[in-house]
Amino acid sequence: MRDIPVNLGGYKLTVVEPPAPKMREDANGAQIPVTDRDGATQFTVSLFAKLRVKPGEKAPKGEEIKVTLGTDPGPEFGEDARVELIDARVTPYQMETAGRVNAGLAWRAMGLKHAPAPAPRPQGDK
Repeated sequence: MRDIPVNLGGYKLTVVEPPAPKMREDANGAQIPVTDRDGATQFTVSLFAKLRVKPGEKAPKGEEIKVTLGTDPGPEFGEDARVELIDARVTPYQMETAGRVNAGLAWRAMGLKHAPAPAPRPQGDK
């Protein structure tokens, strides 16, 4: 299965590394941009994903995910920005290299958008 749609609505996503063009090493060792089948440059962003919880609940440990973006999100997504993924998808993978198995999830999205500001928490009686 590939490109499985995912709903990350219950998670806070925070930019850890701002978006940048995705690069790979060519046969000569030079870094070149990664493109899709149509020749469009791909981008990558690192996000910290943490479960949203109700007031008084403790959130479980979060996780850093690296997401490949199909479009240039622009410069307004700096470190610590709260974001949402547009058309988020995941593909499980497994590969063997030199007798060692490496497995995980490959994250993709069409782009990023700013997350709405969280609602203010109600003030308790004092």
